[in-house]
Amino acid sequence: MLETLMNLVQQQAGQAVINNPAIPNSQNDSVMQTVASSIMSGLGQQAQGGGLGNLLGMVVNGGGNVQQSPVTQGVQSHVEESLMQKLGISPQVAMSVASTLVPIVLSKLMNKAADPNDSSVDGNSILGAATGQQGVDWMGMAGSAMADGKLDMNDLLRVATQGGAGGGLGGMLGGLFGK
Repeated sequence: MLETLMNLVQQQAGQAVINNPAIPNSQNDSVMQTVASSIMSGLGQQAQGGGLGNLLGMVVNGGGNVQQSPVTQGVQSHVEESLMQKLGISPQVAMSVASTLVPIVLSKLMNKAADPNDSSVDGNSILGAATGQQGVDWMGMAGSAMADGKLDMNDLLRVATQGGAGGGLGGMLGGLFGK
């Protein structure tokens, strides 16, 4: 999945990185690698920090709500911090790079996950990588949580209290919500 993420970052890096006079050409690859790895670790932070429902919603909606998602905002902040700390990029440039790349890369990643003709990434691999729980049928559990056609907190709590699949989503959400 990291390879897919890196490819998306490289495809979108034109104005934000490659043609950005504030980023020396010698740092372009490092910036793109930092952005890709920070998006991945930022998704993990969001999943572990109480944003799993929002992340699940992004995946289920195929990226349709990326711009407004608190997950995107959290990942964007994480990318900014990483660029400043790891590469010494100024806060203004880091903010510009992150605000340009993160929403579009996440949107494209979620669209790829929702595309049945694209096998490079799927919802289960995104959620598995973000939570550290590979092999869980996240999308199957999301489908059962969305019995009423939408995914909301009541649906997530219902799956959590039912125990989910072997403690996967249900166990994690139960831990997050004290169930």
